Amino acid sequence: MVKLGLIAGGGALPVILAGHCRAVGRPLFVLRLRGFAGADLQDYEGADVGVAELGRGIDALRRAGCVAVCLAGKVDRPDLAALKPDMRGLKALPGAIAAARKGDDGLLSFMIAEFEKEGFAVEGAHEVMRGLTLAEGPLGRYAPGPAHLADVGRALEAARAIGRLDVGQAAVACEGLVLALEAQEGTDAMLRRVAGLPPAIRGTPERPRGVLAKASKPGQELRVDLPTVGPETIRRAAEAGLAGIAGEAGQILVLDRDETRRLADQAGLFVLGVPPA
Repeated sequence: MVKLGLIAGGGALPVILAGHCRAVGRPLFVLRLRGFAGADLQDYEGADVGVAELGRGIDALRRAGCVAVCLAGKVDRPDLAALKPDMRGLKALPGAIAAARKGDDGLLSFMIAEFEKEGFAVEGAHEVMRGLTLAEGPLGRYAPGPAHLADVGRALEAARAIGRLDVGQAAVACEGLVLALEAQEGTDAMLRRVAGLPPAIRGTPERPRGVLAKASKPGQELRVDLPTVGPETIRRAAEAGLAGIAGEAGQILVLDRDETRRLADQAGLFVLGVPPA
């Protein structure tokens, strides 16, 4: 197995990938993005770099003998004017600014191209760890009924519509009414908004209604920024009174699958993989 350079932002995904590499014996070097990567990654071979220190990061990856890289984890969109790039980062900055104007997907695609220019193969999280994506059909004990399936279709339609504009990847629908669309605040914050809506138009823990749907953006670079669901998504969806969660099979990452399934079954929520558009 070739040595992987894990370019790690925040959240659970980089920790899960690092643990998987260790478990299967894959050589690993973790490039921890300063201010984002969690403390759980400190005991892996690696280095800490700023988000604009492209040259320093590439040099560290090369010295470590990395052949492939994987970009994983949450990184807030930086204030480009406040960045402190190194020389290689400074060279890439005009292109990054131009790409950022096209949306998050444009910026991420630009960053992938920069690593490919330097000779690294780029792997998606789902390629590093097989079986990480949502399969078609129910994940746990519960399956949607006909009314729920109508909301699945409505929420997916809305999620794909905002995806075409590179706005977000998720939407919530309840009995045909779109309750919320995801933007820069992220899925958890969107679900908190739904929980604050009047109970007359949304579900409650006592009477679950409505569906959260997540979809990749049309033409999205699937090696980065795939939509994710995990234990926190289940908790937030239950608090918002939703009946279930749906996503495109093969294009949604499931973090901590066993715990996600357990929490969904405990809450009476379905988690459904549907065929991608």
